[in-house]
Amino acid sequence: MVTLSLIAVNVAMFLVTAVSAAASGHSPLDNSQSPVFDALSQWPYGISLFGEWWRVFTAAFLHIGPVHLVLNMLAVLVFGSELERQLGRLRFLALYLLSALGGAAAIQLFGDPRVPVAGASTAIYGLLGALGVLMLARRQDIRGLVTLLAINVFISFLPGVSLLGHLGGLVAGALTAGILVATRRRPQLQWAVLGVFGVLLLVVTLTVSTMVVLGA
Repeated sequence: MVTLSLIAVNVAMFLVTAVSAAASGHSPLDNSQSPVFDALSQWPYGISLFGEWWRVFTAAFLHIGPVHLVLNMLAVLVFGSELERQLGRLRFLALYLLSALGGAAAIQLFGDPRVPVAGASTAIYGLLGALGVLMLARRQDIRGLVTLLAINVFISFLPGVSLLGHLGGLVAGALTAGILVATRRRPQLQWAVLGVFGVLLLVVTLTVSTMVVLGA
């Protein structure tokens, strides 16, 4: 149910930005030109200099055009359904959000602060990283997953694709899964460590990145 709910939110946000684009004189398919998209995408300067912290979260639910949306939602459906079945609803939701936050942190720290970024790919790469860790923990064959990751990382070098966001999400997802595996027999400790990890990512994203931008 969490997977389907995440997909529903992403689709709803696309419809909102499409209507907003049409109302502002653009094609609904050119939804990235809408005022709503402009206000919610991850614009590093907006976060670091103007305190628009919500962009860190809302950008992960925006997509640039219907093709971007459909491809990402198919990935969420395939990998999200499997991970939600393995981890349970709340742990899967934590994994998804922490992966998105990890991608946002990488963009804030190392990306071009002038360029807006959006998409669920940060979270999706986190799901792939988590799936790899879980398969390793169960001593399963991960060659197919590694091949899939290699293809997707190669695609990430294409123009207009956020390699930093993908890698940040991948690392955050793998670390989250590592925490879940290491603390699987101690639920209270597990949630405490996940909480600390989330706070650390937020501090890096909202505070450390501001110092980096101001220092530049």
